[in-house]
Amino acid sequence: MPAESKAQQKAAGAALAAKRGETEVSELQGASKEMYDEMSEAELQDYAATDRKGLPDKKDG
Repeated sequence: MPAESKAQQKAAGAALAAKRGETEVSELQGASKEMYDEMSEAELQDYAATDRKGLPDKKDG
């Protein structure tokens, strides 16, 4: 499932980096922390790999 906004894609990238041990989990906050806790590495990869071109800055609603 691709990300629906640039913010969602960026949060997924941060959570993915923490899952892989590239950054500290304590550095995560907000949506990226929730994504880290609730999503698998494969799901995060799908979101983070979404092309940002044409995505809105934030998801509506």
